[in-house]
Amino acid sequence: MPQQPPAVGHVGSGPPTYDAEPTALPPADPDELDDLVADTVLDGARYGTSTLRAVSVRGDSARYRGEPRRDALLTARFGAGEQALVLVAMATGARATPGAHRAAAEACRWIARAVGRSHDRLADDIRAARRGDLKSGLHRLTDRSLGKLRASAAEQGVEPEEYTASLRCLLLPADPECRTRVFFGVGAGGLFRLRDGEWQDIEPRVAEATGEPVVGFGSPPHETPEGDRLTMDLGITTPPSPYEPAPRPPRPPFRFRASIARPGDTLLLCTGGMAEPLRGEPELAEYLTTRWSEGGPPGLAAFLADSQVRVKGYADDRTAAAVWEA
Repeated sequence: MPQQPPAVGHVGSGPPTYDAEPTALPPADPDELDDLVADTVLDGARYGTSTLRAVSVRGDSARYRGEPRRDALLTARFGAGEQALVLVAMATGARATPGAHRAAAEACRWIARAVGRSHDRLADDIRAARRGDLKSGLHRLTDRSLGKLRASAAEQGVEPEEYTASLRCLLLPADPECRTRVFFGVGAGGLFRLRDGEWQDIEPRVAEATGEPVVGFGSPPHETPEGDRLTMDLGITTPPSPYEPAPRPPRPPFRFRASIARPGDTLLLCTGGMAEPLRGEPELAEYLTTRWSEGGPPGLAAFLADSQVRVKGYADDRTAAAVWEA
């Protein structure tokens, strides 16, 4: 049996600027201790033919400056037995905003609540390969979840752009006969597949068609997140009013991919802090290939070590979920 190469601390042209281990803790408010965020979160599971490893690690820069981790990670199982559905949700709060970590955590909770309440229908759609229904349904759940985040920003009296987050999710059915893996979300990050010793960047493009066409996909919703019905747009132009606020910047596009896993595949979903060095430093991709191509899924400690191999010039939080297929 081939021997796995030893773990390393960093790859690339040289060691990163910051220390390899945490230094400063974020400031704590004795009346807001629920607001504290751990430096590292680690989780794992095995269902059906897949083994899951998930981690969220505070970046070198935040560790040095004593700032909280802006990334959030949530893993949850809804249902039981072969009917169960596993959700991995990860989010990144807006840079340089005081509530970034809270927004990321809230985004994960809202989407988990929405998926959990619809998990029976979602699991049926995945098993039946109803990609059109999945895409439109998950788009709707994502819009509602992010709408609640905007409502939370309004309650706090902050701009929506200051209390927002990217959101990236993975759905894994527990049924061993179903090898469909579903990605959906909005915002920066990466979706990669390690197959036959080669990394494939399978992040869906915005205009990329996956599955059957969805009627009305990309059109405005029929109601607001608060439930108010929207009137039909008859195409009649209205001159801008000097009393109206400036238009909001466009929202990030919804992304979706439903793919069939093969035995031996490793699927990797990650936030931008992991995706950027994986795309920008070939040595990191080569290193993870040698670590993850042989010997089956790593243990939790080994996965943590692999996911935080450092690269000079990349100091953001890293959140990643990898799925090994038996």
